[in-house]
Amino acid sequence: QVQLVESGGGLVQPGGSLRLSCAASGRTFSTYAMGWFRQAPGKAREFVAAISRSGISTSYTDSVKGRFTISRDNAKNTVYLQMNSLKPEDTAVYYCNSGSYYGGSYSESNYWGQGTQVTVSS
Repeated sequence: QVQLVESGGGLVQPGGSLRLSCAASGRTFSTYAMGWFRQAPGKAREFVAAISRSGISTSYTDSVKGRFTISRDNAKNTVYLQMNSLKPEDTAVYYCNSGSYYGGSYSESNYWGQGTQVTVSS
């Protein structure tokens, strides 16, 4: 069992920045990869970024490459998503997930946080 709690969302102007956090508990954090997903109103949930167990390997969806950075602190059982140069189309509920990561591909598990709202608007 893994429990995940996201935080750090909010309202930000276009071009602004936010850092999301996801605190994990229940299993040894360094034994699983982590991913961030998002769901905009009326749309399916989509993959945003993933990071391997060690933090060495990462992957991103094309629309956020160069703007978002995923990182993790295994000592704090936390994964982060630094979001810069935010655009209105980044508006969504952001979720973290624990899963597996092999060959640059992330596989999600059934463990999800409750989500945190990010709204990019002037």
